[in-house]
Amino acid sequence: MTEDHDEKIAQEWYDEKTALMVESLGAEHGNVMHAIIPYYLGGGLDLYYFPSGIPGTAIATKELCEIPGEGSSNNVFDTYELVIFTRHSLSLDDAQDESTPFGRAHITINAILNCIAPYSAEATLNPHETCEFPEEMETVGGKCLIFDAYGFDGEHSEFGLLAVIEIHRSELDYARKHGGRKLITELKQAGYYPYSEMDRPAVA
Repeated sequence: MTEDHDEKIAQEWYDEKTALMVESLGAEHGNVMHAIIPYYLGGGLDLYYFPSGIPGTAIATKELCEIPGEGSSNNVFDTYELVIFTRHSLSLDDAQDESTPFGRAHITINAILNCIAPYSAEATLNPHETCEFPEEMETVGGKCLIFDAYGFDGEHSEFGLLAVIEIHRSELDYARKHGGRKLITELKQAGYYPYSEMDRPAVA
C-alpha cells in the first residue's frame, strides 16, 4: 500500500463518516476547533460542531476511528465517534470564556471528551453503561456519565455515535441499581435527553 492510497482510504472514510453524522446530527458548522498538538501525537481532540439538528449544539469527535473498521468499538457499533449535547446555542467566540453559559459548557464538554476518547481506545464502552471521574481530576472530578447509542435503530452498525450524557450522582446510583436503559427512558420522558445540563432536577 502506498501512502497516497492510505490517505485516499482515510479521506473517503472521513467523508462517509461525516455524511452519516450529518444524518443524525444535522448540518455541520463550517468551523472546527483544532487542537494545538494533534490527538494522534498525544494532544487534544479536534472538536466538530452540529448546531442545526435538535435545539442547542452537538459537539462531536472525528478522530476515534480514522479508517474503516479500526478504532473505538462496542457491542452495537464496529466503530464510533463521541457526541455531547448542550442546550446552549453555538457561540465559538465564547468557547473559552468561563463567564458565558456556552463557554462554561464548552470547557466541560472538551474536558470530558478528551478523557473519554483515549479511554474508549482501551475499554469497551457500551450503551447504557455508566462512568464516574475521580474527585481529584481537574475540571471533570466527581462528574457522572451515562452512554447511549444516539439515533440507533437497533441493528448492529458499521459506524455510529456514542452519546456521552452527564447525569446527577443520584441518577448514577439509580442506573447501577435498575439498569442504564431505565434511566435513559426516564431522561427521555422528562425531556432532558440527550443533553448534558446539570441545572435541572434529577429524575431519580
